[in-house]
Amino acid sequence: MFDKYIIDPASVVNTGPADAPTGFSFTSKLGYYRGLGLTMVEDLKVSIDGQALPREAITFDEGPGPLTLDQMETALERRWAFGAPATIRVALPGGFPKGEHTLALQQRLRISYMPFPSFNNDEKRICIG
Repeated sequence: MFDKYIIDPASVVNTGPADAPTGFSFTSKLGYYRGLGLTMVEDLKVSIDGQALPREAITFDEGPGPLTLDQMETALERRWAFGAPATIRVALPGGFPKGEHTLALQQRLRISYMPFPSFNNDEKRICIG
């Protein structure tokens, strides 16, 4: 429903030292029309040009501090509000590749009234100089 708003392409930046990036980050919004507790975010999959990045390399932060995807499973007190940007960081030696590439994010969400997970997908063309 709100898939086209999941990735903010203007937010993609490399992280770590400028001469030797250790990863990259970007902001994301929930692809569902209501907020969800973080325990209901079953998975976040990040890929560049169709190449999936390891789950262990991804952290999520909706404000109070970063969590691994495994830690999100038990973050009962935390919630991702509708329309609120969250920062997704990915550990990737060298950072986001220079040039034009496709960044994709899939959110797998558990919706209380649905008997199956909701898959929300977005991809954007990103150019890093």
